[in-house]
Amino acid sequence: MTPVILLAAEKESAEVTDWAARIGWVVGLALFVALVYWLMREGWKWRGTLQGDLPELPTAPDTPGRAKLSASGRYHGSTTAGQWLDRIVAHGLGTRSRAEVTLTDAGLDAVRPGAGDFFVPADALRGARLDKGIAGKVLTEGGLLVVTWAHGERLIDSGFRFDRAAEHTEWVEAINSMSKTNVTDVTTEGAER
Repeated sequence: MTPVILLAAEKESAEVTDWAARIGWVVGLALFVALVYWLMREGWKWRGTLQGDLPELPTAPDTPGRAKLSASGRYHGSTTAGQWLDRIVAHGLGTRSRAEVTLTDAGLDAVRPGAGDFFVPADALRGARLDKGIAGKVLTEGGLLVVTWAHGERLIDSGFRFDRAAEHTEWVEAINSMSKTNVTDVTTEGAER
């Protein structure tokens, strides 16, 4: 007999899969992924605890006045001014979402479906600029409207990208004309990248 026929004549083929080892690896991987998600969640909660001294966000007035500008787009998050990776998570400011943003004489109102709305009074506005990134989101140069505002003892940068990015320049001019100090006068360590 030839060797090929001898191989075919065997009664049992070799076991292909070691099921015990495979199940062990799958369970181990699932536990590892669950641990990583749990650690990420704990880190998010810890960051919120560290920022617990941030006062409650002001609410929009009942009669905010006539809208100077209005736009819809995405809210990409808020950071400590000049620290584009230091995300602020307290009071829901770290949650990315769709946003309807309105600028009035009273201030800037961000209505966010599915997330907490926030309002920036006109006297808290410090300026606006075009930038390329905030809180881990990087876009093309000038693709992000960053509004700097004061809340409590902190300066905060909030990033928006409108559906029509050509509107960003108009918003920068309007906010800078409303603010008491120009954003270039505010010390924002790390703002230059």
